[in-house]
Amino acid sequence: MSEIVKLERGLTIASFTKTHPALDDTKSYRQALKYWQNELLHVQQAYYHQKRRAVIVFEGWDAAGKGGAIRRITEKLDPRGYQVYPISAPGIEEQSKHYLYRFFNKLPAAGSLAIFDRSYYGRVLVERIEGFASNPQWQRAYQEINEFERLLCDDDVKVIKLFLHISADEQLKRFSERLDNPFKRWKLTEEDLRNRAKREDYITAYDDMFAQTDTQAAPWHIILAEHKWYARVKVLETLVTELSQGVDITPPPVDTTLVERAKQQLGINREKPI
Repeated sequence: MSEIVKLERGLTIASFTKTHPALDDTKSYRQALKYWQNELLHVQQAYYHQKRRAVIVFEGWDAAGKGGAIRRITEKLDPRGYQVYPISAPGIEEQSKHYLYRFFNKLPAAGSLAIFDRSYYGRVLVERIEGFASNPQWQRAYQEINEFERLLCDDDVKVIKLFLHISADEQLKRFSERLDNPFKRWKLTEEDLRNRAKREDYITAYDDMFAQTDTQAAPWHIILAEHKWYARVKVLETLVTELSQGVDITPPPVDTTLVERAKQQLGINREKPI
């Protein structure tokens, strides 16, 4: 196995709370969204043809826009080549097994992507803060998670981890919008309110998570999500960039014999460059 090398970048919640980049122009947003969605589709096709695999992990504050970003990711993709897993509390059977068990069962098949809307990092976040995991359990989880991700990387699975950050003020604004909109009211839960009341505890847990699991093989990518349009485009751009590293994105070579046979059988005689 490759060595686990932690990055010394000093990622903390406080280090990226003062910058809130935006994308306010509708035309620019739509153009950028279309461009990066198309680029991501090309990447997905390359992964399919080359039998590559990737795990995409979303973490972040409640109402930070994880669901909206995932919808824009999958909007143009071939549905046969990805699976989205919304992660909630483990079931009774899962509780009797190691917490990574249910994630092993969701690893992507050859040629596909697995997208986790929240993830195994719950062990060092909600389970730590709510006391669902004992101190020894969540403290040793950092090493377990690093080794799990190293196992994936050594098996040629790309691991991309995205953290969506919003300020407390922006979160309050989005909670209020959900409360006022009958079609979004279901999104606001008791858990959201409980988590907001423990924001300082989560800041500490997030900072520890970054310090312990921001590794060379699987680094954290911070998405400043105060402005939704900017965040969605940045998520797509980050995925295209990271998934493309070390991967030939050009289309596979054409089977000229098949092309000629198809032209003859279908009566297509026009000469076009292959």
